[in-house]
Amino acid sequence: MNKDCPPSSPVVELRNLTLKRGRRTILDGIDLSLEAGQSLAIVGPSGAGKTTILRLLAGLELPSSGELFLFGQRQDYLRLDQWRPPDVRLVSQNPALLGSLSVLQNVGFLLFRHSLLPEPEIRLRVARCLEAVGLAGTENLMPSELSGGMQKRVSFARAMIDNPETESETPLLLFDEPTAGLDPVASTRIEDLMVTTTHLSRGSSVVVSHVLSTIERSAKQVALLYDGKLRWQGSVDSFRSADNPYVVQFRTASLTGPMQPQEL
Repeated sequence: MNKDCPPSSPVVELRNLTLKRGRRTILDGIDLSLEAGQSLAIVGPSGAGKTTILRLLAGLELPSSGELFLFGQRQDYLRLDQWRPPDVRLVSQNPALLGSLSVLQNVGFLLFRHSLLPEPEIRLRVARCLEAVGLAGTENLMPSELSGGMQKRVSFARAMIDNPETESETPLLLFDEPTAGLDPVASTRIEDLMVTTTHLSRGSSVVVSHVLSTIERSAKQVALLYDGKLRWQGSVDSFRSADNPYVVQFRTASLTGPMQPQEL
């Protein structure tokens, strides 16, 4: 553990964070934090900047200005002396499995390549994660032999696994529209997996979603974005009854309100 990082530091902290692409402002002065063990849903209409925040947290984008802290450490991506990369795990809409590798190799990918654990120990850890997502005994199958739902569950198992040799914080799990395009029953299964994955990894989570059931079942806090700005934040309980016009329009799917279709 980094000695400069006090135990009370938020897992995620965005301070006046702005991101621009050319003349377009994607995020505008965002202040947002997530405490250890908490779960946050980022909501809002398409184009509001939700997935961009996930990309920033995953290190796939750089802010134009402002500050981003993960586990109390400011993220200066271009510094060669940055103390170590944070433990951030992204579960995207696409399972993104490596087609030439078995389920065992996909789930245990990082351990096979970046740990000194013996293979039997890695196999045991992979088996436990697969059992947790209802895929016990699938280690030797290839991604092409799995249904789409099974592939998504493998991606959750991959997010659960950790390397006991590293002295890292509990992980930050990022879920990008995990229930998009799924029927209600399949959505419930994925929502349960999100909660299970976060719990078993002893981590914190951020989910981007448009689906109310996903927001309510997988998160404790909600942040609503529109036009690159943070318009409201609070607990899920507050979200259900808040009279903020942005929240009311999102919650009721109304065409009337401050959120209007964005020009492309």
